[in-house]
Amino acid sequence: MSGTPLYFHFTLGPVQGFVAQARRTRDFWAGSFILSWLSAVAMRAVEKQDGTIKFPEPDEAFMKALERGGTGPKQGNVPNRFKAEVASGFDPRKVEEAVRDAWRALAAHVWTADKLDEYARPDTKAIWVRQINAFWDIQWALVDDEKVTNTLDRMKNWRTHLPPDEPGVKCMMMDGWQELSGAERPGRQPGDPKGPDEFWKAIRASGMTGMATDLREGEMLCAIAYVKRRFARHFVKFEAEMLGGWKLKGWKLPNGVPSVHYMAAAPWLAKLVRRANDDASIETEMWSFHDQAHQLSGEYGEWESNVKCVTDAVKLKSGQKRWAALDGTVFFDALLENGNLWAEGKEDAKKLLSKLKALRKQADIEPVSPFYAVLLMDGDELGIHMSDPHKQKAITLGLAKFTEEVVSIVQENNGFLVYAGGDDVLAVLPLEDALSCAAALRAHYLSCFDLKTIPTSLSGAIEYAHIKMPLGKVLHDAHDLLDNIAKDGRGRDAIACRVWKPGGLTVEWAMPWECALDEKGVVIDRLAAEFRKGMEGEGGDMASKFFYRIRERFDLLNPPRTGGEAVLKDDQALELMAMEYLNSGLAREKGVDMDKAKTKIKPLLDQCRPVVRDKTKPRAEWCISDRLEPDGALLVRFLAHKGVER
Repeated sequence: MSGTPLYFHFTLGPVQGFVAQARRTRDFWAGSFILSWLSAVAMRAVEKQDGTIKFPEPDEAFMKALERGGTGPKQGNVPNRFKAEVASGFDPRKVEEAVRDAWRALAAHVWTADKLDEYARPDTKAIWVRQINAFWDIQWALVDDEKVTNTLDRMKNWRTHLPPDEPGVKCMMMDGWQELSGAERPGRQPGDPKGPDEFWKAIRASGMTGMATDLREGEMLCAIAYVKRRFARHFVKFEAEMLGGWKLKGWKLPNGVPSVHYMAAAPWLAKLVRRANDDASIETEMWSFHDQAHQLSGEYGEWESNVKCVTDAVKLKSGQKRWAALDGTVFFDALLENGNLWAEGKEDAKKLLSKLKALRKQADIEPVSPFYAVLLMDGDELGIHMSDPHKQKAITLGLAKFTEEVVSIVQENNGFLVYAGGDDVLAVLPLEDALSCAAALRAHYLSCFDLKTIPTSLSGAIEYAHIKMPLGKVLHDAHDLLDNIAKDGRGRDAIACRVWKPGGLTVEWAMPWECALDEKGVVIDRLAAEFRKGMEGEGGDMASKFFYRIRERFDLLNPPRTGGEAVLKDDQALELMAMEYLNSGLAREKGVDMDKAKTKIKPLLDQCRPVVRDKTKPRAEWCISDRLEPDGALLVRFLAHKGVER
């Protein structure tokens, strides 16, 4: 590159408006993947003008797949923002147009592949074109100073991107966007005997591959949401000629990702399969359940889910893959009792519920937990270090090393990686694996940097959500939990958790990582495991009775909220709670004395006393609350019970 270099900064959005508006795990994944793909297209358009991407380091596999097709990454891992070094003749508008061309071509490919011309109403194509053309907000800046890194942030204050006014019935996934039938109102109207429902029924009945499961009864989508929902079915055959003579190609993507129902059920299903492997009578009952469940649900909707604990369990005998591929809804009593989910199969659902209960009794296994976890993680203070040109290369390499291993860490913890790009991670996991996965990701992140020259850390947020919670709301709340509680509230390098039940928020706990971890791992996880052993009669000595009155006990021990000192000193409070623990039942039966009780209870009390990290001071001088908050203990109880009261 000759002459004085220039620096091109690019960002593509709206991120939350595209990714977070989702009704299924698959929608999360699709939004993240398309966003990554378009960002990669922008990077390639820069390189076609002899530019060099400086930050982040482009994912080699993703960049190669853009033009080669065939095989490529299955998760989005290219950030929506990057910086490149370019020459004086560089034209930023070609990069912007490449992104818009790629998006329009992908949308057109989906339209053609699904033969939507055959079902379109007079307004459908106009709605499609309007929405596809108007959605993306692309911002770029060209500067001559490598040290200037906040230009795009300053531009946020005077952005003028406004989506068009949208009339008629609105999309069920993307707020405010019109659904594609063009109907002015829901239901049938005078002069319009068909209504929007008839439009979508016709598409569902089209016979296109996967359409019956991709569009549920009653779902109505805008063009943007429709592309998110259907593009993976057709991406392998996608091709588009780009300005400058290069060609974009797609590659094979998974047509299904684990649903929240399946993710919640996965550990239970793995346990059931293992018991069926050891007992022929359970195996017979399992096959009987499978046959009825498959007849009710119609398809193997989780065939490509491949949650590790389940796939490990089904390796032992052939044919069990079909057990692992059943729709996640068939494992839940409440969902089988919900006649609205099964349309004409209500009676079959009742029969399957009886079969499910019989299977549980035969296998001596508890009901499945209706909770799953969403894990969101983000690096701390890297932006500050990026303003130093001398650190940028090391940061770029560190982030590339981190991203390379994220998918394997998440999979090892039975999760599904939705997105990993730069220092951002989004994953869905069973509730019992989320904390250990977060800790493993943090350990890996810290190993990727020289912390003396680049002092960074990784904060995380875990949303334990009931399957009835709207998925979009869960992700939106995860960002609030990460930014306002883990980062701002606990001083960064912290983990924060919330538990959402159908009635609302029940638990919020947060702690700096250094306090949440000890030499054995995550303290909360270990305490929950010990409590669970006591519940299941496997040698543990914590009983439910101990947790029932813990809020009341803490209220007696804490200083008044209006000010003043606590009634008891810390050592006295520990002794009182140790006595409460001994009196709860199991501990005395197991021969636990007062000294052992104190050793057992102190880590729990430590997790119940909020701590605010101060990176400028040693841990001994951090701000530790003089109040005991019960949420740490309630989180232990929730994890031990797996959200199910027994």
